[in-house]
Amino acid sequence: MAITIKNEKQIESMKTACKINAEALKLLEQYIKPGISTKELDKIAFDFIIAKGGKPSFKGYCGFPASICASVNNQLIHGIPSNDIVLKQGDIISIDVGTYINGFHGDAARTFPVGNVSKEALKLIEVTKQSFFEGIKYAKVGYYLYDISEKIQKYIEENGFYVVRDYVGHGIGKNLHEDPQIPNFKPFGKKGPKLINGMTLAIEPMVNVGTKDIKVLDDGWTVVTKDGSLCAHYENTILITESEPEILTL
Repeated sequence: MAITIKNEKQIESMKTACKINAEALKLLEQYIKPGISTKELDKIAFDFIIAKGGKPSFKGYCGFPASICASVNNQLIHGIPSNDIVLKQGDIISIDVGTYINGFHGDAARTFPVGNVSKEALKLIEVTKQSFFEGIKYAKVGYYLYDISEKIQKYIEENGFYVVRDYVGHGIGKNLHEDPQIPNFKPFGKKGPKLINGMTLAIEPMVNVGTKDIKVLDDGWTVVTKDGSLCAHYENTILITESEPEILTL
């Protein structure tokens, strides 16, 4: 495992990418209403990132055809935007966005309600988000990576939901995906690498209502819950510092 520690100049470049990314998500939130297609949301994100001088990290990545991942209801991650997928009242949508500028990437995701949604859906969105914040209480020099994973898992399971184990968070920097892999559960008997000042990590809880089981659709990208239950995704790029972690995509 080769974890890249970032210097001050590199961190500043990452902060630029992350700031654009955060602004893109805030912009998209304004458009998430019944009647809009996920393809329209993709164009809004693309136009915004390009206007800021960046490039969408996902477009063309391993052949992915769009600028955002737009995953609706039982779609967990990697949903492909489409004119045929039109949001309706009561849906939830997870949007994952990446931005590349000045040689570095930023990466973040949110799950949004579409209009009025069920109490269960609201709880799922909130627990997924809060699990990230529970985990990063341990994103400090001196702790180990899987201390973060353990706290994310504990919070999700205490609230009656299920942690997806097939997909994980990751290091990030010059490459969209770098070492280390960051599971949202604690691998048995392992600590993971020790956290060091200058690490940049994309931590991203992925949570299901029904079971932890998922499958990939025939498009080769879209990941859905096997039982058709709701799921949610929340992600930020963070920087490990000598004190509290710095969230770069808020």
